[in-house]
Amino acid sequence: MPASKLRYFLFSQYLADGIRMTLCIILPVWILSVFNHTGFGFTMATGALCVSITDIPGPIEHKKNGMLYSIGFGFIVTLLTGLLNQHVVTMTLLIAAACFFFSMFSVYGNRAALVGSAVLLAMILRIPLETNFPSLLRDACLQMAGGFFYLLVALISFRLTPYRPAQRALGDCIHELSKYLRIKANLYDTGIDYTKSYRELMAQQIVIHEKQEALRELLFKDKTLMKEPTKTGKLLMVTFADSVDLYEQIMATWYDYDSLRDKYKSTGLLGEVSEIIIKTANELDRIGMAIQSNGTYKREYEMIPDLDKLKLKIDQLDQTFTSHFVLLKILVNLRNLDQYLMELGHYFSAHTSRKGKFVNISTYAGFVAHQEINPTIFRNNLSMHSSIFRHALRMTITCVIGYILTRFMAYDQHSNWVLLTTLVILKPAYSLTKQRNTERLVGTVVGAIIGVLAIVWVKDQQFLFAILLFFMIGTYTFQRLNYIVMVIFITPYILIVFNLMGYGLLEVARARIFDTAIAAALAFAANHLLFPSWESSKFTNLMAEVLKANIQYLNAMRQFFSGTEIPALEYKLLRKQIYVSSTNLSAAFQRMLAEPKSKQKDNSLIYEFIVLNDILSANAAGIGTDILKNKPVYDKELIVPLNRCITLLEESSQHLGEKHTSPVEVRNITYQHRKTSDKSLQNQLQFIQKIAADIEKVSKEIVVN
Repeated sequence: MPASKLRYFLFSQYLADGIRMTLCIILPVWILSVFNHTGFGFTMATGALCVSITDIPGPIEHKKNGMLYSIGFGFIVTLLTGLLNQHVVTMTLLIAAACFFFSMFSVYGNRAALVGSAVLLAMILRIPLETNFPSLLRDACLQMAGGFFYLLVALISFRLTPYRPAQRALGDCIHELSKYLRIKANLYDTGIDYTKSYRELMAQQIVIHEKQEALRELLFKDKTLMKEPTKTGKLLMVTFADSVDLYEQIMATWYDYDSLRDKYKSTGLLGEVSEIIIKTANELDRIGMAIQSNGTYKREYEMIPDLDKLKLKIDQLDQTFTSHFVLLKILVNLRNLDQYLMELGHYFSAHTSRKGKFVNISTYAGFVAHQEINPTIFRNNLSMHSSIFRHALRMTITCVIGYILTRFMAYDQHSNWVLLTTLVILKPAYSLTKQRNTERLVGTVVGAIIGVLAIVWVKDQQFLFAILLFFMIGTYTFQRLNYIVMVIFITPYILIVFNLMGYGLLEVARARIFDTAIAAALAFAANHLLFPSWESSKFTNLMAEVLKANIQYLNAMRQFFSGTEIPALEYKLLRKQIYVSSTNLSAAFQRMLAEPKSKQKDNSLIYEFIVLNDILSANAAGIGTDILKNKPVYDKELIVPLNRCITLLEESSQHLGEKHTSPVEVRNITYQHRKTSDKSLQNQLQFIQKIAADIEKVSKEIVVN
């Protein structure tokens, strides 16, 4: 759906931020050039550029604090760089200290890590400039003024449209959820490879998790959005909660798809199920687009008539030798899916039908991680056991080597480009550094060709300036969206700027490509040789976390079965922990696949563990959803397989080096002596027990290998 993708892009937060960043960077240059102070304008633009790095979605207070820290640290580091850059030894020491200190900011989360990157960028951009102290102080103040200008524009933008970032983020989140639903539809399609679809499902789960976490922080930490309990902020929060419920419903719907395909391939019914799910995903996409664009929505697809037709076809199947209960269960799940879709559609009639769903913001406080800025956290990470500490050392040594190389080689005024490229390419994970290396090299070459052709063919300076604006907007729009596209945009952007400043075109292009190659080589060597951290060494802990989350969820379910009331919010928090731990495990597995073959270990076993965990979690979630809706009372017949399942997961965890003890009050319980006629629930619990047994076997094999 190219038209749909284009609309999402045009109304996205990425494009809105890209336009705002471009204006904040270009306006100081344009305004001061009117007064013949173009150089001052470029200095202010540098300050705005550095601060813009920290401008990621989130609560306005966090955004403001991040920008203020980058402005303050940037001012100090700019002064120090100007004072020390005339001597190789002193500048080397500053680079080493700054790279290590600011790379360690990652211990405080993503925003703090970006503050560190912004400050290092300010230092790197200042290295080749040698001036006297009055000029240095003036430039540092101008740079700080540029940072405050960006901060002012960002705050004004938020005050004018306080809900638009959340609307865009919610629409984007629902858009990714519709993609997930389409992939899920492929599992029913007998003509599509199951393994490939499942791998795509794993990757999409990671994307959805990232989107949901960003939106939780934006909604549940921003008091400005939540101050009016029946207005837009609360509406966004409730609609987001509905989208999470929908996601849980989709994840909880899990079957033996291989068996389904074999059994019903000849009937054509699975193809119809797949088509219904795809149409539903398209409808979900339309809801997301309407929310993101702040527009209107009218439902186009009604699922119920198609479900009724499908029900008739199922009833007509031969039931002499087999039961088609699983198909009827799929129908029930699809009807539930339709109900969730209707709930999301109520966003557009909020003031009449949603008031009863508004809840206190403190209810959702447990769903958001709170990062404390505490020096103790910094000190505790000063150890080789910390991946952030190892990355900080790696970044420090690589940048020092890069700086020394450029100082002792026959180099031009662009020697800091090696450091700049190293800062961008070198990442804590080998797989991401490898990807950035490739994308940077390819993007730079392609971008250089585009830039040279644009400068050679376009002789009109005003038209060339318009092209420059286009490349600037593309750069700042794609910097968080697609790295290789960003590089393709930024390279001609840089070439045109230097061309307008009077530098030689081919010389600048050559330097750009050459510096990128040097930095790529340094980063590649650093990740192999300097304190490497391979994903295979982390899997034991990650799998233990997944098992722990599942044990806690099943323990809560067992408490409920024993007659103890469990609040719905507690179930949701436990489910979220399963999603987080499972996503972390899947993400690590995806990264490991990009590492050298010699560094990979137990690929097939880990993949099997991930699949089994997803099946167990999905079936457990299905039972949990039923508990919340129906609140039944169960007897010991249903507790026995659940007890056995928890025991097996505890044994699996012990294989991996963890110890778990179930709460005494859960083990010593008095059961309701009542027989249940719910055979499907008994079968489901027995199936979960079987999956837990398989997980125990796989866990043991992983440890033995």
